Amino acid sequence: MMELTGRVAVVTGAGRGLGRAHALLLASLGAAVVVNDLGGGLDGSGGSAETAESVVAEITLAGGIAVANADSVATSAGGAEIVGTALREFGRVDIVVNNAGTTGGLVGFGDLDDERLMSVLGSHLIGCFNVSRAAWGPMVAQGYGRIVNTTSGVGLFGMGKGVAYAAAKMGIVGLTRSLAVEGEVSGIKVNAIAPIAATRMAGTVFGALDEHLDPARVSPVVAYLAHADCPVTGRVISVGGGRVGEVFLGAARGYFNADLTPDDVRENFDTALDHTDFVLPLDAMDEVGITATMHGLSGI
Repeated sequence: MMELTGRVAVVTGAGRGLGRAHALLLASLGAAVVVNDLGGGLDGSGGSAETAESVVAEITLAGGIAVANADSVATSAGGAEIVGTALREFGRVDIVVNNAGTTGGLVGFGDLDDERLMSVLGSHLIGCFNVSRAAWGPMVAQGYGRIVNTTSGVGLFGMGKGVAYAAAKMGIVGLTRSLAVEGEVSGIKVNAIAPIAATRMAGTVFGALDEHLDPARVSPVVAYLAHADCPVTGRVISVGGGRVGEVFLGAARGYFNADLTPDDVRENFDTALDHTDFVLPLDAMDEVGITATMHGLSGI
């Protein structure tokens, strides 16, 4: 059986839904867990430590180890305090699961005001930055770390009236990919999940499928990505209802003409969009390498 004994995990937004399921599973596998939750509404308003404390009570009743934290991920001070709780209570941080976030309410693009935009970006994208940045130094120093971010199919594939949420979630993909490259030399692996689950945030969007989308069915993937045996970094894993599959970013080899003109683009655009022959770049410069090879160059 896979174990996390001796590891210390921080799980944000762990008072309900997906985060709660992640925290419970990680604790059951032996990890000491910082259960972070602001305890507020879906729009980020209000707050209470009781939400996180109730999950801590569940973990300790089952024989696990956990402490509560009710700081906001949306500020750098909050992120530092969340990770600081792990360092003070347990002396290290090995795992960060960035799960916290608010909806801000789904509205059309024309109705998206600054307050709603910043609330969504702050809780999702900036929150991932703040908590991961606070944990980064300790992870680099110990030569080991696992970060699991939470993106969404809404960010990856789009959805009407969800522009702010989608932008935040796709930003998390860019953060994940870049941190994976930077963290590799320090033994830090960074991956993301795109969960499909029946949660308070999802509401009734999944209809009859809800009964199959228990958040607990997502958490096994989080546990594996958080484990020392995880073989990958920079990946996005779609998970929900028992299905696990990678969502990947590819680049078509496309059309090439060193003397490209607008007419060339028009006449060969179908070739540019042809997915038949594609590559999966490891990073941005790897994608640049496609063009380099067409110019007869290597080592870019």
